[in-house]
Amino acid sequence: MTKQFRIQTLNAISGAGLSRFPDDRYDVGGNVTEPHALLVRSAKLHDVPIPDSVMAIARAGAGTNNIPVDAMTRRGVPVFNTPGANANAVKELVLAGLFIASRNLIPAARFAHELEGDDAEIARAVEAGKKQFVGFELPGRTLGVIGLGAVGVQVANAALGLGLNVVGFDPGISVEHAWHLSAEVERAESMEEVFRRADILTVHVPLIESTRGLVSTQRVALMKETAVLLNFARAEIVDEAAVVAALDEGTLGGYVCDFPSTAVHKHPKCISLPHLGASTKEAERNCAVMAVDELRGFLEDGQVHNSVNFPEAVLPREPGTRRLVIVNQNVPNMVGQVSTLVAERGQNIANLLNRSRGDLAVTLVDVEGELDDSVLDEVRAIEGVLSARALEPFAA
Repeated sequence: MTKQFRIQTLNAISGAGLSRFPDDRYDVGGNVTEPHALLVRSAKLHDVPIPDSVMAIARAGAGTNNIPVDAMTRRGVPVFNTPGANANAVKELVLAGLFIASRNLIPAARFAHELEGDDAEIARAVEAGKKQFVGFELPGRTLGVIGLGAVGVQVANAALGLGLNVVGFDPGISVEHAWHLSAEVERAESMEEVFRRADILTVHVPLIESTRGLVSTQRVALMKETAVLLNFARAEIVDEAAVVAALDEGTLGGYVCDFPSTAVHKHPKCISLPHLGASTKEAERNCAVMAVDELRGFLEDGQVHNSVNFPEAVLPREPGTRRLVIVNQNVPNMVGQVSTLVAERGQNIANLLNRSRGDLAVTLVDVEGELDDSVLDEVRAIEGVLSARALEPFAA
């Protein structure tokens, strides 16, 4: 039986998410051909031909640097991610990083692992050696947080509970995240202020061109000689050479990250973990569920939620209507042209939504009664329309 939608999975995706695709309407799997949508985690799509049949791509995770977002935007294909779905998992690892850094836990564990002899000999070696792992306590120290999104807000709030003073910076903080941020978190006037004041500094920004190398030579030079840098966001946000140079010169106390490399993974002042930020069963499940719901929302209803390249476009369906889903360039009179085409056929528009983001726009039009296929052909012929489709009639 031919199913309505075909979804190709390019990584192992949690069954809790995949089970949300109704079996009678969706064909889902790694071997699906001519897919309507791609569902990925870490698969790199930059050098992979993406079929013309693809109408949407969803990543079960926050970052989308493995997806050619610009190319998909030009094609009129939304790219979805799952912001906040793995935030708790990352927050917990950041907190672990705080303790790892403050108490020298990794080198201490390595020391203990390499002890030899009987119990008495081990006990003597422990007493003789433990002084080299003396750390510091967190209360009263200052944690600097760059980026107050889903993860940054949770980290900042949790750090207050550990007795840390918290200073944060995010000029683009959303209203939603601002509501969840504790009033006890001090807002810095500039990013540089955070670098100067922090005893421990953690970065939580997406990897885009403006954040690549954000932790630069100049900003590292502002930090205290005893300060520790945490990076559980993306490796490229930190200028690794600048950090290693500061560690070697004794102008930075330590570096804890989730991204091993030849420069840091054996450095005596660095601790690198194998990209564990979202590696919990709960995070994988949450990301998969959110990604599947986003794809279904777009394929079934034309809804756009949590897209990195499309505007937010959410419009409830109305019984007895068919919906036109139009992706178009953000140019004048697009809505007017579509409305005219519908009106010329004597049909009524029950509801309409037009949302734009940069040069791109999404237009959702709910038309009462049947919708002639010729209307769709004429809409596609309008200059500036990238794609248009008509959805199945909606029944309450």
